Amino acid sequence: MDRPRVSLAQWHTLQTVIDCGSFAAAADYLHRSQSSVSYAIQTLQRQLGMALLRQEGRKAHLTESGALMLQRVRHLLEDASRLEAFAHSLESGWEAEITLVVDAAFPIERVMQALGCFTHEGHGTRVQLREEVMSGVTQAVQDGGADVAIGYEVPAGLLCDPLLEVKFLAVAHAEHPLLRLGRPLSPQDLVQQLQIVIRDTGTRAPENRGWLDTEHRWTLSSMDAAITAIESGLGFGWLPEHRVQPYLDSNRLQLLPLAAGAVYRVTLYLIVAHAETAGPATRRLAELTAQAVSPP
Repeated sequence: MDRPRVSLAQWHTLQTVIDCGSFAAAADYLHRSQSSVSYAIQTLQRQLGMALLRQEGRKAHLTESGALMLQRVRHLLEDASRLEAFAHSLESGWEAEITLVVDAAFPIERVMQALGCFTHEGHGTRVQLREEVMSGVTQAVQDGGADVAIGYEVPAGLLCDPLLEVKFLAVAHAEHPLLRLGRPLSPQDLVQQLQIVIRDTGTRAPENRGWLDTEHRWTLSSMDAAITAIESGLGFGWLPEHRVQPYLDSNRLQLLPLAAGAVYRVTLYLIVAHAETAGPATRRLAELTAQAVSPP
C-alpha cells in the first residue's frame, strides 16, 4: 500500500478554513500565520492535483470536488480522533474487548438496554455477547470465557449479588390434550405427553430444570425453538414468564392446571469473573446491567 502524501494536519487545515469561513479566521483559530495556512492549502491542492477551494473576496468556498472531499475528510478526522481516544483509554487500563455471557432465561431486552448505554461511554471497547443455558454460564466463567456473566449458579470462590428472579410457567398450546382433561393434572397425566426441554450448554456437568420424569421428551437447543415447538402444539414445558406472557395474553398458550409444581423460580446472579482485578470497562458494563433491571 502506498504511503499517503497528505497528512492529517493538512486535512485539518482544510476543514478549519471552511468551518471558519476564511484563511484569516482559520489562521486565528489555529494560532498560525495566514500565509502558512494559505501555503498548506496550496500544497494540499498540488499534491492532489485538483482545486479544492476558490476565493471570492475574503471568503473561501469549496469547489464541487472540494465539497465531496470534505465529506470524507470529516469522517477521516473523526476516526483519527476516536483512534487517539481509544489509545488513551487503553493506556489508562480500559479494556479493548470484554465478553458478556448471559443465561437464555434472562430478558434479552434488559441486556440491550445496558449495551445501549455502554455504547456511549465504552471508549471503543468491543463486546462479545454469548447466550448459554444453565451450567453453560458457570462453565464459561470457570474457563475464563466470560468477563461479566448472568447465571443461576455462582461459581465457587466468587461473591455475587442476586440480579433478577425469573419465574418459569408450565404451559401448552390452548388445544393441547392436557388442557382438555378439565381437572388438576398429576405427574401420571404428564408422563403420557411429550415434554419440551432446553439443552444445558455446559459440557462437564449438564443439568436439567423442571419436571423430567419421562423418556418421552424432546431436547431443543434454544429458548426460541422451545417456544415455537410448544406454541405449535408439539408438547408442553416450563418457559420463562416474560417470554410466554404475550402468548398467554393472546390465548395461544395456556397455563397447565398442575396440582403442584406449575411454577418454579430461578434467581439469576450478576457475576464479575475477576472482580478484584476487573478493568473499568468490565466494571462499568456490570453496573449498567444491574441498573437495567433496577426499579425506576
